[in-house]
Amino acid sequence: MAHTQTAPIDLYYWPTPNGWKISILLEELGIPYNLHFINISKGEQFEPAFLKISPNNKMPAIVDPEGPDGKPISVFESGAILQYLGRKFGKFYPADERARVEVDQWLMWQMGGFGPMLGQNHHFNIYAPEKIPYAMKRYTDETHRLYGVLNKQLEGRDYVAGDYSIADIAIVGWAKLWDRQKMDIEEFPNVKAWLARVLARPAVAKGIAIAAPVPPTNLADDKEAQKVLFNQRAR
Repeated sequence: MAHTQTAPIDLYYWPTPNGWKISILLEELGIPYNLHFINISKGEQFEPAFLKISPNNKMPAIVDPEGPDGKPISVFESGAILQYLGRKFGKFYPADERARVEVDQWLMWQMGGFGPMLGQNHHFNIYAPEKIPYAMKRYTDETHRLYGVLNKQLEGRDYVAGDYSIADIAIVGWAKLWDRQKMDIEEFPNVKAWLARVLARPAVAKGIAIAAPVPPTNLADDKEAQKVLFNQRAR
């Protein structure tokens, strides 16, 4: 049963492909939310108060003051947040089990492959202090394979898993960065058409447009930010 939100949801966010997933969905749902910027380049994700919400020291995360039992609930991991909000509000996540499984498959595909592999592509092609040809080729090739999988899935379809859903929302923020991933989008015409279709949605554009309150660091040159983001060990 869908709910009506009266108190704003707290969104802990930074403008990245994972952060965009939740800002897009909240805009699509049209529910009130408060933004809390977590500057991951400055290490704000390690603050004790944030770790109580997101113990994996990653954003995005949410706190819903109107949880399932009427009490606040915190949720971390972008895929889990998408599922939670989709279930709660009964939108972009079908109730029919067969249709839901189809969406879940592609959400997990993004969470387990399309996001992490493209993230490694970004790391070794853009940010790594030394250029390692094997790693660059490995992750560029895997990115190409994944775009091919997505292109095939979109053959004859407007959206990834039936109607527009949290699967599309999960994928679009990563796929829009095809150029920096060293992909030629013309090789994937179905992905190109899908990207245009999804990015034209007003809520998608609005969710992606939420900028950081401070100028973003040039991560390729910011050695201190690289230490924060890339050299983490258990604390």
